[in-house]
Amino acid sequence: MHAIGIDIGGTKIAGAVVDEFGTIVASERVPTPAGDPRLLEDAVVAMIQSLSAGGPTAAVGVAAAGFIDAAQSTVYYAPNIHWRNEPFREKLEARVGSTVVVDNDANAAGWAEFRFGAGRLVSDMVMLTIGTGVGGAIVAGDRLFRGGFGAGAELGHLRVVPNGIACGCGQHGCLEQYGSGRALLRMANEIADAGGIGRALAGAREEHGALDGHLVGALIEQEDPGAVAALRQLGHWLGQASASLSAVLDPQRFVFGGGVSVAGELLLGPIREAYLEHLPARGYHPEPDFVIAELVNDAGVVGAADLARVWVEEHA
Repeated sequence: MHAIGIDIGGTKIAGAVVDEFGTIVASERVPTPAGDPRLLEDAVVAMIQSLSAGGPTAAVGVAAAGFIDAAQSTVYYAPNIHWRNEPFREKLEARVGSTVVVDNDANAAGWAEFRFGAGRLVSDMVMLTIGTGVGGAIVAGDRLFRGGFGAGAELGHLRVVPNGIACGCGQHGCLEQYGSGRALLRMANEIADAGGIGRALAGAREEHGALDGHLVGALIEQEDPGAVAALRQLGHWLGQASASLSAVLDPQRFVFGGGVSVAGELLLGPIREAYLEHLPARGYHPEPDFVIAELVNDAGVVGAADLARVWVEEHA
């Protein structure tokens, strides 16, 4: 039976009909009316109704950035959408007449990779999504970890530097401030300011007025020394954090997704190095694989749809 997956992003809402093998059979995208929760709800309802017109579906899964309760129903907090204790599942079910399941967007992407992508051959996996921020997902014993209240696996807010850079969560020194796309830009600007290997970065900044992800990504692709040095700094922090996570979770595989992951081995190399440098009891137990995510932009809708299907099966 097909299921519908909806991925609510900061700029777009993506939706798809997904079969039980993780294959997308129909899809849609519309801009996100992020400033108005009511308009956003209307847009999601319209997309569900449109995708449902193609035939029967088992359920609807909705993925959104934020803290979701353990019942996969209420959004405790979604900063980009201005939701606070939003009973989103209840509202959608009343309007679309289908079973709806709500989950965190990183959880949905991680589940998609576990089921159909880079993690499909293991039982225990950690995924880190390296975008503007750092998202996280944990699969332990073939099950998605959510925590006692549903808000677990916020791996971007693992503290890596005591009294470090201020984070949007209200704390200081979170991984998100050292291992995200935003952090990569800060590091690239610092290298540009220092001169030397940062000459190309400085030149790009002068030409375009500011560095952005596309400019730094292009220089990384060209293996520019300054841009690669910034990426290595980023990889160091991600590897260090992965070593701490490994001590707690003992995953068989770390999967890295998000925009920065397109750097591939240039990112994974320094991650592995830092991981081994900081790994407790190195050499006395098996070590995990480090791989790049496979599903890229489809992971959110595929994961949301499959999580909804799993929910229906478990509550039948």
